[in-house]
Amino acid sequence: MTKHNLFVSFVQSARKVARRARIAAIVTLTGAALAACNVAVPGAGGGNDGAGRESSGPTSVALLVPYGSTRATDSAVAQSLENAARLAAADLGDGVVSITVYPTQGSPSGAGAAASKAVAEGAQVILGPLYADNAAAAGVAAAGSGIPVLSFSNNTAIAGGNVWVLGNTFENTARRVLGYAAAQGRNRVLITHSNDATGQVANAAVLRAAQRTRAEITGSMSYDLSQAGIQATVPGIAARARETNSNALFLTGNTSGDLPVISQFLTEAGMGGDDFRFLGLARWDIPSEALQLPGLQGGYFALPDPGPLAQFRSRYGAAYGTAPHPLANLAYDGMAAIGAISRRNTAVGRNSLTSNAGFAGTGGVFRLRGDGTNDRALAVAQIMNRQLQVVSPAPNSFGGAGS
Repeated sequence: MTKHNLFVSFVQSARKVARRARIAAIVTLTGAALAACNVAVPGAGGGNDGAGRESSGPTSVALLVPYGSTRATDSAVAQSLENAARLAAADLGDGVVSITVYPTQGSPSGAGAAASKAVAEGAQVILGPLYADNAAAAGVAAAGSGIPVLSFSNNTAIAGGNVWVLGNTFENTARRVLGYAAAQGRNRVLITHSNDATGQVANAAVLRAAQRTRAEITGSMSYDLSQAGIQATVPGIAARARETNSNALFLTGNTSGDLPVISQFLTEAGMGGDDFRFLGLARWDIPSEALQLPGLQGGYFALPDPGPLAQFRSRYGAAYGTAPHPLANLAYDGMAAIGAISRRNTAVGRNSLTSNAGFAGTGGVFRLRGDGTNDRALAVAQIMNRQLQVVSPAPNSFGGAGS
């Protein structure tokens, strides 16, 4: 690919990213959104010490999804989330859970009002909402009742108190990749990231993740999110990598934006390969064409256990005649966790949600942590000869997961 075509592809991909950022719970944070998402969420409990709201009969689940949103794409996302939640409820069998859907309009005020209504109508747990600022508002509205909020976001800025994030977090992914790389001798890692809010969040997540692994971070190098900005910074990245005796470079960009550009320029500068292994924070197999990128050959990245995820997608397609939205599996996972607790005749609350054993999900096992974040057992893959190879399968229980 020529430099010109690479830049055109970068611009087109960046536009796609901008559109997707409006519909994904995996929030691409602007400075304003970051401030909005740092809403203080009061601690859960309300006098029940995290035990949850008791009641007889099926566990009452309030599903908060963005029906009624002004965003044109939100209705389809909401429908896919609802479908996945109902598929999970059907799998649990009769009498385990009941679902009531509450539209959020895709806004913090709508989510807060929906959560308040759900609490008043006897909900025992809130599943959703989609966006991070919506989840923060729902958490505030439900905090006094002690009802947990299992949001579809992965933004850890809003996690804590009575709010959990179900989405796979940057830190969880980075910890898995760093742990595997260090075990292979790639233990001196230089981080590269864009200098916008998203890149800064990613950099911070990798730094935190490294503290729980044997990897040593040799520094962080930022770049302007443009072809010219990346090209200008690459010589400095290469020099820093050599000066610090780094043997791995953590590329925090994604395949729809900066990753194709920086991986190519770094490769041309003599980085990558056996001397400087590339590590990824994003999925490098989406879209599948990314496997063809020369700069990513030999690199490591993490992904959910392919087997359970393929089964979920197949069953969803059979039930609804269409493919699920990429975030729909989070609704299934949340409902599966709620159902597993309910089957034990236990209230869904902080104590039961944060069981160390975790739950079986569509991407493998996962568990919810006391700080509102999560651990997801991920596989590590390597791109070899333009093919994806799983080099470390996802653990099927915790103890090794994510490490």
